[in-house]
Amino acid sequence: MSGDRILRAHPGIGPRVTAAALVASDYFSARYDLDRINGVFSRPAHRLYGQGYVGRVLVLLGAKGGVATAWMLREMAARRMAPAALLLNTSNPIMAQGAAFADLAFMDRFDIDVTAAIPNGARVTVDPAAGTVTIHAG
Repeated sequence: MSGDRILRAHPGIGPRVTAAALVASDYFSARYDLDRINGVFSRPAHRLYGQGYVGRVLVLLGAKGGVATAWMLREMAARRMAPAALLLNTSNPIMAQGAAFADLAFMDRFDIDVTAAIPNGARVTVDPAAGTVTIHAG
């Protein structure tokens, strides 16, 4: 579509998805930042505090936290309380493992700061196999 913008990253994992982006210049931990029952960011110091993440493409600076992330993402996906995708500038093996375990679309290592490139609320298509994120115009 005319006016769409395509971002490139390291090829990722998971299915191709289209959803609205939830963007913040902050780091991400499934364990410490989320209320996994109510589907909102719950850590008061997080820039997305109080906002719902279910079905959204989370666009954040990078991963933080440890091994609990893997099973937490899987548990959230099993209950249909997971984000649609995770887009991070930098990640770690635990976050990638968690995304794979939960069958979430996941990409990192973008050519630019993804948190600055994608407007909050924009409709995006994440294509991990191609290593692209399309920001749809309008």
